[in-house]
Amino acid sequence: MPGDLKDGRIVIVGASLAGLRAAEALREEGFTGSLTVVGDEPHPPYDRPPLSKQVLLGQATADSTGLPMRQDPNADWRLGVRATGVDLLAKQVLLEDGESLPYDRLLIATGTRARPWPNPAEAALDGVFALRTREDAGGLAQRLTAGPERVLVIGGGFTGSEIASACRERGLEVTVAERGPAPLVGALGGTLSKLAAAMQRNHGVDLRTGVTVTALNGNGSFTGAELSDGSRVDADVCVVALGAVRNVEWLAESGLAAGPRGIACDAGCRAFNMYGIVTDDVFVAGDVSRFPHPLFGYQMLSLEHWGNAVEQAEVAAHNMVNPGPLQRPHLAVPSFWSTQFGLNIKSVGVPTYSDHVVIAQGSLEARRLAMVYGYQGRVTAAVTVDMAKALDYYRHLIETAAPFPPPPGAQDRAVAADLAIPSDVPDPKGLSHGPTVALTGYLPDRRLTLVQPG
Repeated sequence: MPGDLKDGRIVIVGASLAGLRAAEALREEGFTGSLTVVGDEPHPPYDRPPLSKQVLLGQATADSTGLPMRQDPNADWRLGVRATGVDLLAKQVLLEDGESLPYDRLLIATGTRARPWPNPAEAALDGVFALRTREDAGGLAQRLTAGPERVLVIGGGFTGSEIASACRERGLEVTVAERGPAPLVGALGGTLSKLAAAMQRNHGVDLRTGVTVTALNGNGSFTGAELSDGSRVDADVCVVALGAVRNVEWLAESGLAAGPRGIACDAGCRAFNMYGIVTDDVFVAGDVSRFPHPLFGYQMLSLEHWGNAVEQAEVAAHNMVNPGPLQRPHLAVPSFWSTQFGLNIKSVGVPTYSDHVVIAQGSLEARRLAMVYGYQGRVTAAVTVDMAKALDYYRHLIETAAPFPPPPGAQDRAVAADLAIPSDVPDPKGLSHGPTVALTGYLPDRRLTLVQPG
């Protein structure tokens, strides 16, 4: 029953940041019906960014990362139970304990999980970690406190780089292995990744680029790794930071447009079915979603961003309980931040949606700069390093599709416009880490079976 819904039954799958904010927003929107939140972890929603920062530094414990509730959403919390499917026709969510939950509206906010090490026997070695859950962070922090001889981090994306930074801050020896040419290259392109590589090496990281880890060694406990260049690294802790996997497998038989890049939805967060037809009663929010954005050529964006999960959850909640003419689009400009090796890196827009970059303020040498990204003559992103105050200005340029290179006033020297260089965004297939913003284009994730008219 599309349209206005102030009572009835809403089910949220995913006791995540997006799930919690959507539950709160539903009540703020005046929804008075029954609200059920399903989560496969035993904990209420908690915050993940501190897990790779404060928790690893020993400044906070893993169980202190619970998300504050703006208000009690008066929900029936089903924690520690996994959803196993959706029956779109019967409008039911199936749970692994055999129960089925009927819904009038469904919000899918199942997020991502850490990409596992491909060899299960090696992944099971004592001392090998991924970093996604509270348990992961608590166990890894305990190991770092015990003072290992060396930590091997596999993957030079944001998570891997933050882990390496925490290790160095704790005085631990650390090796980072990245298949691509530099850390963060998948997210920020070639120029800034060179700065990231220099910062890691200046802080004492043994950074190995252009190599893959071919095997993890150990007999019960991790002792080191073999690299593709024939070298080996002796270490007693290994952190696998190979990016994220979207939690969509449970939807394989649902008929929704769910694939490795997430669940496709429209700008109003309404899920598409596998034939590209929008559903009226199934919504998607957070890291598991793929949605079109007019500022980026209506490409389908997949984001792993804290702010996007919050903003999209609130749009989804609004649209779940309001009729069509009152529904809102999710058009927020993506933004992201990371602190590592003493640098504060902030990003706005989609750096991977670019063909050229220009340093508009500051310089690489000063380790303080604003880099503006352009695509086909207009501004699509900006990244600042220790210059966060400039970011709002560049956000405005992106929102207004300002010309690239940016006009005078957007930069601190007139010649900057002549210094536009290729943004050098690599093919993600060549990297150990994935970009935190992925442009997933228009292609479906699998071949469709054409329905023959009967």
